[in-house]
Amino acid sequence: MGCFDVSSMVDGAKMNEKRILILAGFAESLIRFRGSLINAMQKQGLEVHVAAPELEEGCPLRLKMEALGIKVHNVFLVRTGTNPVSDIRTFFSFCRLIKKIRPEYVLSYTIKPVVYGSLAAWIVGVKHRFALITGLGYAFQGPPGKLQYVVQKLYSVALARVQKIFFQNPDDQALFRDRGLIKPSSASVIVNGSGVDVFDFSPTSIPRGETLFLLISRFLGNKGIREFALAAKRVKSLYPNVRFALVGWIDDNPDKISQEELDTWVTDGTLENWGYFPDVRQAIERCNIYVLPSYREGTPRTVLEAMAMGRAIITTDAPGCRETVLNGVNGFLVPIRDPEALAVAMLKFVELPELAVTMGAHSRRIAEEKYDVHAVNDVMLREMGLL
Repeated sequence: MGCFDVSSMVDGAKMNEKRILILAGFAESLIRFRGSLINAMQKQGLEVHVAAPELEEGCPLRLKMEALGIKVHNVFLVRTGTNPVSDIRTFFSFCRLIKKIRPEYVLSYTIKPVVYGSLAAWIVGVKHRFALITGLGYAFQGPPGKLQYVVQKLYSVALARVQKIFFQNPDDQALFRDRGLIKPSSASVIVNGSGVDVFDFSPTSIPRGETLFLLISRFLGNKGIREFALAAKRVKSLYPNVRFALVGWIDDNPDKISQEELDTWVTDGTLENWGYFPDVRQAIERCNIYVLPSYREGTPRTVLEAMAMGRAIITTDAPGCRETVLNGVNGFLVPIRDPEALAVAMLKFVELPELAVTMGAHSRRIAEEKYDVHAVNDVMLREMGLL
């Protein structure tokens, strides 16, 4: 399928139905992170269109979404590339798609859809334009340089042309304001992450016997994978039977963990690599404690899922992460890039196994009260004028 090929054209019988287009940089996130929001939009009578790369005709994910009544479009987008010619192709791909669909609303998330999708929606004349900032990524967390400057400049241009910006934590909102990426007059709203379906992610009993710490993420340095491995070595030197598992994959990203590093940790017995799980509940139910030593997040969805399933959490005192843990109540907060502090927190659970049970119960309560996906969706729909 060519980069400008547009499928699933609007049915003439539905021309009077309001349409929303959701632009994403990662196709699987449309179901995993936005599926409940899409369903809520459909219940409000909207015809929902989604667009992302790698959604060619006949691919399983596309078929799954089409079965749910979603109009699916494949677009050209290289998620981690910095080639300007490639990005220009992405921009015009968005322009052509928006002209064809003629949506009344466009919601974009992840860097390139926010930048190029928001600009395309503005140029084409979409009336209601929204951006969702789900995290800052390598362009903000990597070393200062030309890439950071260009990305932040593009953000400032694009976000000046949307009507409302959703942030998933107050630190990201403050950073965008401090750096002038959004104007003082720009309308912005903080939501509690993507939320979690507390019915689908129901509590399961904590496994008895060996203690197992779990981390689910793309295998990137800024997710704290290396700190997780170093802390695991420290704990296993004292308690050899404690287990540490990774779920995820090596991402196409400048900050990715090398295959050699991963193989070394697995070979020497430090970590278990369980690979990719289509349904992370199967991994979470096998762990005692969930760990995410990330340097920065929007709001980490895997943490919310683990909380909903009644797991204690160890995460960092970093933007996006710190909002999920009441330190000493449902888990522990540790400094970023500090494997020794991470190991100390882990040892508390090893030496006092009952903590996993009591703190896990608090996690479930917080998930229900603060992160229920239906409450999060209601806020977004109301702020977009859809509820």
